[in-house]
Amino acid sequence: MMSQTSLESKLEALQCHFTWDLDPSRSKLFRLRDQLEDIGTEEGNSWLGHIYNLRGYVQYKLGFTQDAQSLFNKAAEAFCQTRRADSDEGPWLVVNYGNLAWLHHHLGEQAESQAYLSKVDALMNKYPSPSQDELHPEIYAEKAWTLMKFSADKKQLAADYFQRAIRMQPDMVEWKTSHVLVLCRFLTPSNTGLDADMLEKMRIAKEEDPENLYLAAQYLQECAKKGERVEDEARELATKILKNPVSSYSGMKALLWVCIDYVSVDEAIDLAEEALKNYPDVRFLKSCAAFCYKWIITSRGSYPKQSTIDRAISLHEELISLYPQSSFMKRMDLARLYGMTNHSQAKAEQIYQEVLESDLDPADKQLVYNKFAKYLFFVQKDSRRSVKYHMRAAEIPIQSIFRQNSIMNLEKIRDRNWHQMRREVEEFLENLPEPEM
Repeated sequence: MMSQTSLESKLEALQCHFTWDLDPSRSKLFRLRDQLEDIGTEEGNSWLGHIYNLRGYVQYKLGFTQDAQSLFNKAAEAFCQTRRADSDEGPWLVVNYGNLAWLHHHLGEQAESQAYLSKVDALMNKYPSPSQDELHPEIYAEKAWTLMKFSADKKQLAADYFQRAIRMQPDMVEWKTSHVLVLCRFLTPSNTGLDADMLEKMRIAKEEDPENLYLAAQYLQECAKKGERVEDEARELATKILKNPVSSYSGMKALLWVCIDYVSVDEAIDLAEEALKNYPDVRFLKSCAAFCYKWIITSRGSYPKQSTIDRAISLHEELISLYPQSSFMKRMDLARLYGMTNHSQAKAEQIYQEVLESDLDPADKQLVYNKFAKYLFFVQKDSRRSVKYHMRAAEIPIQSIFRQNSIMNLEKIRDRNWHQMRREVEEFLENLPEPEM
């Protein structure tokens, strides 16, 4: 048996989820868990091993160690299926064995931990990286895919890791697709659309990965932004998506955006409802339908029927029970829907207050303060209380679009000589702390 110090130094040197500086808040972990579950586990998903690995890590962080071990074991099985290798083992298991080494260490099972460390060493010796100074491409790819699921500041790093993996192993189509999606979805300003070079990269990725309907839907949206007519292609894609297994990777949500923006909202609703009719118990499809109805109701200048409002509220209430630990944003959406119907404004305020009294991260609390402030101003016409909640949002020193929006609203108040709270706001803004970066 190696010494505790030696064991811990070897564990720290591993490439796995436990050493990748992933430290999300508890609310983020619950959201991530639900997102990963909604991807589904259908055969043929080339990211299935990575999905199970990350789900295992999330369950470990949430305190469910038995679930974590089961999911890490499923990850190993999934890699054997998706890689279709002659051997049951390969470099794609380095991260998985690293996770298991850490898990057994935390469980106090040091012999098992050392056994997995030995397996990692054996794999690294048998399958060295093609580039001496870099990690194996399989490790870069899994690290990149994992970082995609975390904060915005990790997206650029994810793109860099995908690029390194592809350079060393250019035959992996799914790596190329994910690399293009990171560049296009997260690292390009959405309002301007893609430039010609990026659009061409997306087109090539679509040709190389024709079964990826999520990519196809994203590409269709970019073409529509350039002024192309996409109605026929959108309907054709809808038919394909409806025939495929249900998954948040199926392209359904991305296609609904295309329909709403460039085809018709009614067709988006019909598509979401048809999918839901085929699979009435799938919560992801309920969230897709809820998204469409919410969009109709909250669009500027829309005058929805009461039946549309009722359907939207009913779907959101269902979703809150289906995502019990990660329903924070759905509760916010429900409050907004109630706030837009005159007879339910008391219900809207009650939901906002319940959310504020729940255990929220500072960033989430900042978002709620900002949205509640706007609700108070636009719906309740209560400028004084609105200012108070914008102040609460602004004084949380986390840089975000919600903090910026609250500060902008407070600056407008400060610049209005007639406003009864002008002096108070002016003094508040002068003493506002610098945000954390």
